[in-house]
Amino acid sequence: MDTAPETPEDADAAFEAELAGLAMKEAEVDDALALAQAKATEHLGDLQRLQAEYINYRKRVDRDRQLAGELAAGKVIEALVPVLDDIAGARDHGELAGPFAAIADKLEATLARLGWSSYGAPGDPFDPAIHEALVSVVEPGLAAATVREVAQPGHRLGDRVLRPARVVVAQPE
Repeated sequence: MDTAPETPEDADAAFEAELAGLAMKEAEVDDALALAQAKATEHLGDLQRLQAEYINYRKRVDRDRQLAGELAAGKVIEALVPVLDDIAGARDHGELAGPFAAIADKLEATLARLGWSSYGAPGDPFDPAIHEALVSVVEPGLAAATVREVAQPGHRLGDRVLRPARVVVAQPE
């Protein structure tokens, strides 16, 4: 079977048809590539949103965990306030000595590591936010209200007042 020789016009037409077919395939590939890039961009956006949500979730969980720890420590220390008052009273009267003094010091040091502190001393400026005035007396020569005596020391956990210091206040004339 003999094939007829192609003429140059036939070869040009075949070449043009092949080029047109390749151009159509290139357009299809470009469309598929553009679609794939759009999906990749969409998935990247989704991934970035999920990552941001996860980071916010972790921060919220860490903050809630820290707050729960502080609340638990606050409840324990609030329950120990009467014991701490007894220790302070015994120390003020010289009745805290020997091994009991060491135990009291260890208890106070442990509570201090949790953020507890005791406050209130004669001569401190009176602050109604942290002091509870039991008695107010007028004292000449004062410029501002001052703590004259401390009936019971105040207790704090960090910046939070667990119990205000109960004090006698000296007022200026």
